[in-house]
Amino acid sequence: MNALIEFALKHRVLVLAAFILTLVGGLIAFQQLNIEAYPDPTPPMVDVVTQVAGLSAEEVERYITIPIETQTAGLPNLRTVRTISLYGLSDVKLQFTFDYTYEQALQQVLNRLSQLPALPNNAQPQISPVSPIGEIFRYQLKGPPGYSVLDLKTLQDWVLQRRFRAVPGVIDVTGWGGKTKVYELQVDFSKLMAYGLTLSQLLQTLNNSNINVGGSTVNIGPQVAVVRGVGLIRTMDDLNNTMLTQSGGNPVLVRDVAKVTVSNQPRLGIAGKGDEDDIVQGIVLMRRGEKSMPTIKRVIEEVERINAGNVLPPGVRIERIYDRKDLIELTTHTVLHNMVIGILLIFFLQWVFLGNLRSAIIVGATIPFALFFAVGILVIRGESANLLSVGAIDFGLIVDATVVMVEGIYRRLGQHWEEAAPRPTDPAEGALTGKLFAIFQAGSNVSRSIFFAAGIIIAAFLPLFTLSGVEGHIFGPMARTYAYALAGGLLATFTVTPALSALILPEHVKETETLAVRWLHKIYLPSLNFAVAHRVVALSAAVVLIGLSLVAVRFLGLEFLPKLEEGNLWIRATMPSTISLDEGNQYVNRMRRLIHAVPEVESVVSQHGRPDDGTDAAGFFNAEFFAPLKPTSQWRPDMHDKEDLTADLLKRLQAEFPGVEFNFSQYLQDNVAEAVSGVKGENSIKLFGNDLQTLSDTANKIKAVLSTVQGVEDLSVFTSLGQPTVQIDIDRARAARYGLTPGDINSTIQVAIGGQAAGDLFEPGSDRHFPIVVRLAPQFRQSPEAIENLAIGVQGSNGLMRIPLNEVATVKLVSGPSYIYREGQQRYLPIKFSVRDRDLGSAIQEAQKKVTEQVPLPAGSRLEWVGEFGNLQDAIARLKIVVPISLAMIALLLWINFGSVPDMLLAMSVIPMAIVGGILGLLVMGIPFSVSAAIGFIALFGISVMDGIIILTQYNQLIEAGLDRARAVVRTGELQMRPVIMTCIIAGVGLLPAAMSSGIGSQVQKPLAVVVVGGMLFAPIIILLTLPVLIGLVSRRGVKSAARSRSAPHPAE
Repeated sequence: MNALIEFALKHRVLVLAAFILTLVGGLIAFQQLNIEAYPDPTPPMVDVVTQVAGLSAEEVERYITIPIETQTAGLPNLRTVRTISLYGLSDVKLQFTFDYTYEQALQQVLNRLSQLPALPNNAQPQISPVSPIGEIFRYQLKGPPGYSVLDLKTLQDWVLQRRFRAVPGVIDVTGWGGKTKVYELQVDFSKLMAYGLTLSQLLQTLNNSNINVGGSTVNIGPQVAVVRGVGLIRTMDDLNNTMLTQSGGNPVLVRDVAKVTVSNQPRLGIAGKGDEDDIVQGIVLMRRGEKSMPTIKRVIEEVERINAGNVLPPGVRIERIYDRKDLIELTTHTVLHNMVIGILLIFFLQWVFLGNLRSAIIVGATIPFALFFAVGILVIRGESANLLSVGAIDFGLIVDATVVMVEGIYRRLGQHWEEAAPRPTDPAEGALTGKLFAIFQAGSNVSRSIFFAAGIIIAAFLPLFTLSGVEGHIFGPMARTYAYALAGGLLATFTVTPALSALILPEHVKETETLAVRWLHKIYLPSLNFAVAHRVVALSAAVVLIGLSLVAVRFLGLEFLPKLEEGNLWIRATMPSTISLDEGNQYVNRMRRLIHAVPEVESVVSQHGRPDDGTDAAGFFNAEFFAPLKPTSQWRPDMHDKEDLTADLLKRLQAEFPGVEFNFSQYLQDNVAEAVSGVKGENSIKLFGNDLQTLSDTANKIKAVLSTVQGVEDLSVFTSLGQPTVQIDIDRARAARYGLTPGDINSTIQVAIGGQAAGDLFEPGSDRHFPIVVRLAPQFRQSPEAIENLAIGVQGSNGLMRIPLNEVATVKLVSGPSYIYREGQQRYLPIKFSVRDRDLGSAIQEAQKKVTEQVPLPAGSRLEWVGEFGNLQDAIARLKIVVPISLAMIALLLWINFGSVPDMLLAMSVIPMAIVGGILGLLVMGIPFSVSAAIGFIALFGISVMDGIIILTQYNQLIEAGLDRARAVVRTGELQMRPVIMTCIIAGVGLLPAAMSSGIGSQVQKPLAVVVVGGMLFAPIIILLTLPVLIGLVSRRGVKSAARSRSAPHPAE
């Protein structure tokens, strides 16, 4: 490093030019840097969705879900398989470990699915494109008055979906709402039978009448012509005029037995917005691993092109509902604002303590250099930044090495350095002379200690590099960014700092005590003398403080991570499980209008049921509301925070809709929570067992117990039973008398009630095609009584016989499963809940205790608590292993530095003293302990040990200089008060704006900042009084000691 300092001094103009180029390049790189609001913390998950119309939940589980579960079992790095089976839909989520990327996991799943035996009704498993943080743009497709949602949905499916899929970074578009177009033949069953036709014959005839064939080629002179038989149905007239049979020599056409209409598939979900009850909205999904901001910009540009061009019919346009750019820009602004204020405070404090503006400028120059150095590496490596990785960087810590270097140079230039410097009249070739030599000498004296300090900081941050799982993916980018910024800070310390010192500092500086330092000395020196004279009192006070802080830890709550404020509400309403789509939608529209009437709400979008592609496994009882909020400056005076708003809105909803269960979350937070736990809710209990009725009874008992726990809100049991089912039991013996098999009867029932496609109608002039669905007219299938009287056609010797369904089967209304959850090839029932107005840890602990005591579990059943609390437990378990290893590495570095076990222990004794302030900060601010706060405490380890090194090194130098122990202790405190307070306060003040901020984007880094600020503002008081006393008691270094300290960051004065 000495060679690097010498190079910088000899080529200081070059170094200055490189410094300026780094700043310019960093600014350019910052424009290219992709910034995410929040890193994706979920493990790779492949979602296999299979839609099969007509199958009940139990049939879907038996014939679809379990075969896919079995086929994919045993995949490498497969951690969990979670499934949901409901009417017509199987959703199998395969979650892998972080050892696989999403692409690797997807390929493994596709390989297994290719070997899957044929599924009923030719069902084909599809891979869902949805990911927890994949949604980047949500829009509404609006048309002129009178434009139907069916036509809008057709444009969405055939035009917009294709356009957006072609945008780089976009994987798919999920449509919500609208009607999917079909051509429906509503068959008059009486007329069909009168012509001697059955539904099966009608289907077969239509399929045969809707084909093109190729007849090879024929030579026409010297040319060859392709022979084609064109028989596709292209218009409704073609369909109406399709011949089915002959009767009395006359053709029987489709129009004679059925009414052909443009209709829609049975609706699975309805979307609404504001006062509009039925809209078509699209959700643009980003490919996993892509960068949000560039992709969002490309999507917005594509929207502008579509609206400005002739892509859509006149009057039809795309209107933006939401895009993630708003959240990213808002959080980035908050974080950068806090960072700039922190940097200015650091610069100001340098000036206050050193009393020299030029020295403060030199220290301040390191900050932009380190920042842009880190940004440049992030861009070169193709990595993304997020609000935590950028906002949690403490530039006060980054510049500590520069502070040590500048203070050394400042002091050296204040001494009589001319006598030691080579004379400029006869220097060795290329040797440094005069002021340059003095700067080089000062830098050489502290270079080794700076490296030890950097090593200790890296050792302290070791847990960040070793965290795995969810918390590892959240804090991993922060650890890497810290490493890049530390490297940039060190490089600046050994190059930019000496070069700038040589350029802007005078040859002789007069070291003066500033007003602030003089005032601190007046307070500190009498306190230090008192502490040295009354060692028992001083140490007892320190022990009491540490003891009280440890007791105070019990009053700190527990949570996994603070919730990132997204500026929106995601509200889930759970209605009775048997409600129909039409009936439920009336309530959903009223709920949406009630939410929209709240003054703080900007707009509301409702989603009822599920999308047609099956990517959200929900029933008609489920409704979700996305409500972006206005800025807090526009809120009512009595609405202080989102907790107040949530309580007010919940009260309104419960008063208007008794019996409906509501859950409040945020959009991204809700998606991530569901991906991690597999349940729609922040926290949940999974009750495993086989009998659904027993599970339901036990789950309701658990719900009753949880309702007595303070802070537990949004409590709900996911209903599994109670789905009304019209069950048709075929009597095989009676059916056999008429020559009917169960397959004959079931196929007729399927076509008559559910409908069946008979090919597609290809519209002329385009590539659009829509199913031709054959179905009985509504009057023949509207009620169980009508179904009982449904006639089954049988060809007999005397022609077609009509056999009523109730002659060969029993039709009855029964109750069956509506939802079947499985995990690890075992059924379970979820009980979801949230925790508000209380910390997560204590609420869960109380809930676990009460449930264990009051709810006996049936034989073969077990409970599993999942969600945020499970993640917190995993993170704490890992920290319990890694933090001791980190402390051991710090201890080893200290022993190498001092060569003394007592000195090593003395330097580490400052750690509990710094922790006191961090705990106090959390208590005062009312912030629970979380993984973010734990990382703040880890940062305190490195910073506080650096202060211990400063004090111990100074004491050892004074002992070696011949001072007696008592005088050396006091003199050490006197000399090192300024550097200790500077390093501590600057490290704390760098994060002070983040600790005080309440803007959107500040929540995740706030606990970390509060811990560092509290620890660093409180630590100097204890360290400067207690550590000198401990040194006087424990240090074994004597006046005649021959041992020499191996590190001298601050030469004795």
